[in-house]
Amino acid sequence: MQQLLIIGYVWIEKTTGAGNRMLQLVNVFKNQNYTITFATPAQKTENSLNLIELGVQEQSIELNSSSFDDFIKELQPDVVLFDRFMMEEQFGWRVAEHCPKALRVLDTEDLHFLRKTRHQQLKKGEQFSTEVLLKSEEAKREIAAILRCDMSLIISAYEIQLLKDVFKIDEILLYHLPFLLDTITAKTIQSWKSFEEREHFVFVGNFFHAPNVDAVLQLKIIWKQIRKQLPKVEVHIYGAYITQQIQQLHKPKEGFIIKGFAEDALEVVKNARVVLAPIRFGAGIKGKLTEAMECGTPSVTTSIGAEGMHGNLPWNGFIEDDFEKLANKAIELYTYDILWKKAQQKGVVIINSLYDKEVLEVSFMKRVRKTQENLETHRTQNFLGSLLQHQTLQATKFMSKWIEEKNK
Repeated sequence: MQQLLIIGYVWIEKTTGAGNRMLQLVNVFKNQNYTITFATPAQKTENSLNLIELGVQEQSIELNSSSFDDFIKELQPDVVLFDRFMMEEQFGWRVAEHCPKALRVLDTEDLHFLRKTRHQQLKKGEQFSTEVLLKSEEAKREIAAILRCDMSLIISAYEIQLLKDVFKIDEILLYHLPFLLDTITAKTIQSWKSFEEREHFVFVGNFFHAPNVDAVLQLKIIWKQIRKQLPKVEVHIYGAYITQQIQQLHKPKEGFIIKGFAEDALEVVKNARVVLAPIRFGAGIKGKLTEAMECGTPSVTTSIGAEGMHGNLPWNGFIEDDFEKLANKAIELYTYDILWKKAQQKGVVIINSLYDKEVLEVSFMKRVRKTQENLETHRTQNFLGSLLQHQTLQATKFMSKWIEEKNK
């Protein structure tokens, strides 16, 4: 039986897109009969899942501590999965030193440097460009982590192209693995509420995530135009970790309602008529938009919102970057049932064509096995990766050892 060690950035929570992604990966390896240990230096929160109930061992680990070396030497995992590049920076060299034969996999979640650079450019009021990305410090760190690993999981098709075209990363190091979702069956479709049975607009997002905070602030501006045309309709804002800034937007008389944490986000989305997501920056795949499709709820978003999510297939609603046009499209989608039903159908096609977990799981595990079988050759061919593992370039390793000595 093979051993998987996941080194988590945080404990898994169901309230976040990253948490759902990690749960999907846990299930993939569980289906392949792996023994799984989830280790993290983070503190648990009230939303953290009990992984032991899922058959996963839990382990607290420390940053900058050789106690991790003892732990991993004893565990001897076959595969180590780093949750985001920061965990690879911290623990990657220790894994390479004490478990050289373990397959090192990085789950990027989304490309952090892409999201961060877009945010910075937006704040400066400047145009986003690949030139700015190439100068980004964050990009250098994240790309270095990708090169040091045997395989990096990239969630969006756009990000795969970006890494290959702009950063010239060899595709043998990259694997496109979007969300792994259940196919939508005829039975599921029959269980959905009809156009007439649904009401209101909805936005769902975790407010630890800056793009969600910004999207709700934009929504507040757009809402005036929508409400003018649809005076009885409301927009409901759901999400964990509501900030004071978001809470202050609660204006029931204007139909702008901050609902807070949703026990069951899917239930909320199933009852809404349209999902609104005016996302101005970000990266990866937006869980709120795949959830909309899974619930048969059409959505209106931006090109960054829908980026890398639908291949060449038509969107389940509208994609608009001009907020005046976005508001008009939202009104149209909310009002016309024929348009709404066609949009709903497009969402079914996207999920069943691009996110079918059974199809994705088979090809992903095939790639894992193939890389494991040819690991030595694979690493020899990844010269830049072995160069970055070379001791003269391991600043993080020596910094970590220095901090550990200092802390004694």
